[in-house]
Amino acid sequence: MTRFLLAVVPLVLLASSASAQQGRDACSRDASRFCRPHLGEGDQAVLACLKEHRARLGKACQQTLSDNGQ
Repeated sequence: MTRFLLAVVPLVLLASSASAQQGRDACSRDASRFCRPHLGEGDQAVLACLKEHRARLGKACQQTLSDNGQ
């Protein structure tokens, strides 16, 4: 059981990191366009800004937000 956990946990963490990176990639252009003043304030501030501008975001960013329950 311990071997299983040691093998699976890193894979789950890696998948989470990859998903987060894809979300950043999908929204980076929109974030720099609409949320430039908030980029230094952390992810939550940028996320709030992206939500405010949802109607103007690219399809990939809108899909990423939807896929992540935002």
